[in-house]
Amino acid sequence: MFRMYRGEIFMFSEPLVSIALPVFNAEKTIGAAVQSILNQTYRRWELLIMDDGSTDASLAIVAAWDDPRIKVVAAGCNRGIAYRLNQALDICEGEYFARMDADDICFPQRLAAQVDYMREHPEVDLVGANIIFFQGDGAVQGILPAKQSHEEICRRPWAGFYLAHPTMLGKRDWFRKHRYRSEYNGAEDQNLLFRAYQSSCFACIPEVLLGYRQERRTLKKMLRGRYAFLKAVGCEAMAAKRYDVVVKNAVILLLKVVADILNIQFGVKSLRNPMLPADPLLLQRWHDVWLCSHSSRS
Repeated sequence: MFRMYRGEIFMFSEPLVSIALPVFNAEKTIGAAVQSILNQTYRRWELLIMDDGSTDASLAIVAAWDDPRIKVVAAGCNRGIAYRLNQALDICEGEYFARMDADDICFPQRLAAQVDYMREHPEVDLVGANIIFFQGDGAVQGILPAKQSHEEICRRPWAGFYLAHPTMLGKRDWFRKHRYRSEYNGAEDQNLLFRAYQSSCFACIPEVLLGYRQERRTLKKMLRGRYAFLKAVGCEAMAAKRYDVVVKNAVILLLKVVADILNIQFGVKSLRNPMLPADPLLLQRWHDVWLCSHSSRS
């Protein structure tokens, strides 16, 4: 079965992908994020822009696109990212559910690569991808390769799951079964993965498919993130009486806090996760993605 849209033919045999993009005061970055979805080589998707009470021009910027695949939900109040993601889960129509943040940029082959992977590996519930870190002007900081197999991703659950949240694409029914929990905003993805990993299968494509915006690191931001992770995993482990995980989680977080202080306050760079340099081919690809996502909208 086929459908014609603006001169393009879509096959209904291709699964629909629902992309959830929560937004809160992202007027400086939302344009490039949405454009990177429009630039996808995989065309059968719906983009659910979940506004979380923005007071800037974010909604006006999104309204400039005339594409029926883009759907905006705006309630005018701030409820947090987990609430908005669950809201998107309740209304999405896709077979697959994908994540995207309002300040990140997808490579054009992202959805195609992840959908192909999921169809070739039906036992997998959730797949991520490698990311390239960039600054606000597009300058590349490096890449941080993720683990690929479920066993590698989940090897140390008390220390975190190496699966970048905005790269996730998975079965809609899996997300609906586990859902997000608002009490763990800030580490809602880690809480989700911790609750589900023993009865699920995760994977990661060893290819850079998303540009991750890395703003200036401050000790306050780092400590806030560490505390959110401590709650997200530690509280869940305590409720499940997995006391070994509780202890390991606390010890790991304490060591990471010390490393954060030494790194940010005293410049000890050896304590940071080492990023790998991007090769010339990847740098050129990123340059093209950056330009295309910031091009004028028709």
